[in-house]
Amino acid sequence: MGAVQGAGVVVTGAGGGIGAALARRFAAEGARVVVNDLDADRAKAVAGEIGGVAVPGDASAIVAEARDVLGGTVDVYCANAGLGSGGTESAEEAVWALAWDVNVMAHVRAARELLPAWLERGSGRFVSTVSAAGLLTMIGAAPYSVTKHGAYAFAEWLSLTYRHRGLKVHAICPQGVRTDMLTASGSAGEIVLAPTAIEPEDVADALFRGIEEDRFLILPHPEAAEYYRARAADPDRWLTGMNHIQQKWEAVR
Repeated sequence: MGAVQGAGVVVTGAGGGIGAALARRFAAEGARVVVNDLDADRAKAVAGEIGGVAVPGDASAIVAEARDVLGGTVDVYCANAGLGSGGTESAEEAVWALAWDVNVMAHVRAARELLPAWLERGSGRFVSTVSAAGLLTMIGAAPYSVTKHGAYAFAEWLSLTYRHRGLKVHAICPQGVRTDMLTASGSAGEIVLAPTAIEPEDVADALFRGIEEDRFLILPHPEAAEYYRARAADPDRWLTGMNHIQQKWEAVR
């Protein structure tokens, strides 16, 4: 794909799951890929597989090092690292704070580092792995749902603010994906996500279709668009339907 051939790409949280699938696909399309993950061994394994470079560590703090590795320029940044924090409003402050830091502020910090150069040259691509929870919600996971709404809002804000200056933004919003995060979601994931779960590679395919079509919102599960429209058109009906799912979950957990 011409849009990424030879591009310098950073993928955070790429030691497995969606991140690894994105890293593999960008490399297959001819990009030069930096693989980031907190787990250094996993980052090195994926980088070795695709001919990329591993830059392990906190996703919030690796932009400068990744830029150096790529010869001074990051063309595409995939803010993929995320935390699937479950719990209700009663979750501890530390849980809420960590979810906010990883799912939202890591994206903000990356944008602060990247935007000056991108806006100066008039091009750059920011890919945010959000979740359908950022458009809708997820039962049993208040910190995750709220912060994924924040991640979506930030991606949307970036796009509307800078698209006339050459910034391309993509918000990926899948439902269930067969990853460790889905496994960790327990019975809530089994009820809501598992029945229509897809492979991480399907998410990468959806992103690349979106890049070709220059689309902001990437929906690996097309049915999420119908749910999103229903939520906007009649919030009370939608909330009642989600509450029925909540009650079903409470009966089995």
